[in-house]
Amino acid sequence: MKKYLDIFLQDNFISKRAFTLARKEIYQYLHTPSVYGAIVFFLVFCSVQLLYFQQYFVQNQATMRPYFAVFPIAFILIIPVLTMKSWAEERKTGTVELLLTMPYTEWDLVIGKFLSLLSVLGAMLLLTLPLPLSLLALGHFELGVLFCEYFGAFLLGACALSLGLLLSALYKNQAGSFLGTAVVLMVVMLVNQITFRFDLPYWLANFINFFSLAHHFESFTKGLIDSRDLAFFILSTLLFLFINTRVILFRKWK
Repeated sequence: MKKYLDIFLQDNFISKRAFTLARKEIYQYLHTPSVYGAIVFFLVFCSVQLLYFQQYFVQNQATMRPYFAVFPIAFILIIPVLTMKSWAEERKTGTVELLLTMPYTEWDLVIGKFLSLLSVLGAMLLLTLPLPLSLLALGHFELGVLFCEYFGAFLLGACALSLGLLLSALYKNQAGSFLGTAVVLMVVMLVNQITFRFDLPYWLANFINFFSLAHHFESFTKGLIDSRDLAFFILSTLLFLFINTRVILFRKWK
């Protein structure tokens, strides 16, 4: 089995070196207080929005859609905290030069950091499970819809992480990375709100919505896995990761 796993890793775009780097990054995240603070803030923020501000029990509806509708806004604040150290801190401390001299390709470095961030995202989403599970006894919830909502949240988070990872490579310090990522995520998350506020032509509204991550997430909150939204998240994530490798390559030869 190990032989076939080695062959698989060598013949595909995720190498064992990337997994090695990912394990190192995860170990660092486990000793980073800001990561724990971000996770706690995410859980509290989403729960308070659902139970207090949206008055979930008054609505008398067996759906978690209002809960997941808050995720895009929460990610605007959470994703920059997770990604701001990825490359900005490496450049500030000078360890990025050490990484670039090691037997890693640019793709190994980017994928390794991305996989570690995905692990944190997965753990964060798993920690939200007690809330919907505790509400299952109060009504007839569609488990298929709940699965789609979590699946969409993971894809949304993965796309936002890849974008944050790219932006982190463009800044020299964590503060700049955090602010830049937060602003960019606010734009790409909430740009679809323009189509609600203004009476725009149909073609223009569709053009604006195409660039909105929150818009592509809406179908998942309805329990639908639209192939167009699925392709958008996957291709956008790969595109941001690819551009990240070009940025790292440029920094390497600069």
